[in-house]
Amino acid sequence: MSETTVHSATGRRKEATAHVDLAPGSGEIKVNGRDFDDYFDTGSLRETALASLTLLNLQKDFDLKILARGGGLSGQAGAVRLAIARALVQLNPDHRAPLKAKGFLTRDPRAKERKKPGRPGARKRFQFSKR
Repeated sequence: MSETTVHSATGRRKEATAHVDLAPGSGEIKVNGRDFDDYFDTGSLRETALASLTLLNLQKDFDLKILARGGGLSGQAGAVRLAIARALVQLNPDHRAPLKAKGFLTRDPRAKERKKPGRPGARKRFQFSKR
């Protein structure tokens, strides 16, 4: 088997989905064909997305090709973090313990609450009028 094995994984958060292809390389990251720093424009989003690699000090060891769809940038960053963590566990099962301890392998179950009938939103009420 060659050294250029690509590990793929999928992550989800809110309405966002991210597919990650992890290959040995020099640390080049592309998101939807764009540069990583161009796509995730704030530092906090970049930190969230790369938290799995940062935890294991592997930022410069792999090239990432990411396809992120749906939701907003925050949800996509969380989905990317989960997908990268899953790909790293495929690559080396020894990575599982530190990633699991930080909660990077757990899908965030929080989602938008549904709108209830007879109300303008999920919890909001129409204005009460006494008279």
